[in-house]
Amino acid sequence: MNPSQVEELYRNDSRRVFATLIRLLGDIDLAEEATHEAFAAAMQQWPEQGLPANPTSWLVSTGRFKAVDMLRRRARLNDLQPALVRRLCEIETSNQSMAEQDIQDDRLRLIFTCCHPAIDPKVQVPLTLREVCGLTTEEIARAFVSWRSKGTSNWRLKIPHLYGGGRVWSDAELLATRAHIEGRSCPITW
Repeated sequence: MNPSQVEELYRNDSRRVFATLIRLLGDIDLAEEATHEAFAAAMQQWPEQGLPANPTSWLVSTGRFKAVDMLRRRARLNDLQPALVRRLCEIETSNQSMAEQDIQDDRLRLIFTCCHPAIDPKVQVPLTLREVCGLTTEEIARAFVSWRSKGTSNWRLKIPHLYGGGRVWSDAELLATRAHIEGRSCPITW
């Protein structure tokens, strides 16, 4: 096991792990931090213990545990505020009933989140390419001549206000957004 294998896995699967953790944790920032913590743990453990049979599932599971640890630390630092304790219990309950095969559905949820009507239509496709596919701004710019990175950095500020605290969408909300997306023309001009 060498670091280049972890780097390749990061390029290929980090967005998938990120999307799953968003669904499991219900918090975009926490999911992003947990994703990075899981990959850091992989860099430490895999050279000694070898690559697990299912690296993506290992990363999701490790990310969940890292998120639970982060929430526990936050709870301790804030004198165990009732809201944090309740959220920790919800996550632990969710973790017990989670099936590892839901990863593809999570990426679809992230696509719908990136295409929400509150986000500028000119930013939706590049944002999806960045958050779901893991492309860099430069790679997206090469794909879209008219691309400007303005607007993609503040999308996370809009999401928490849409559904209160960045919670994950329900199936009904996903269907409503899908209908919105299918009912309009493509905002990108070639």
